[in-house]
Amino acid sequence: MREEKPTFGKKLTPIQRFLWFVAGSISLGLGILGIPLPLLPTTPFLLLATYCYARSSERFYYWLLNHRIFGKHIRNYRDHRGTTYQVKVGAISLLWITISISAIFAVSLWWVRILLLVIAIGVTIHIASLNTITKK
Repeated sequence: MREEKPTFGKKLTPIQRFLWFVAGSISLGLGILGIPLPLLPTTPFLLLATYCYARSSERFYYWLLNHRIFGKHIRNYRDHRGTTYQVKVGAISLLWITISISAIFAVSLWWVRILLLVIAIGVTIHIASLNTITKK
């Protein structure tokens, strides 16, 4: 797969670069919030942050790609459209634990419990359908 080179704000006005940077920072914040919150997806927001930083800031783009926690996962998803088996198992396990705890202890409406179940099934199917990357 051919990797597209980021533009890092070339042909953009300073205001446009700033807006891309703000969008990237908001996306990064939402991605970080998505780690403990089961209904807020982490990976799409981190990928969006990477995209936004590629248009605004070379420094932040490479910082995110080389981040000790997020970098490997972003590169795997970007390059191979997948993740490792261990990440899949961990994500699905954490998803079901948090959804179950929420449905049992935090929600009393039956239709919200069903909605949580449907969301968990959908996210599980999505995660399971990603390519599984084997470590080399």
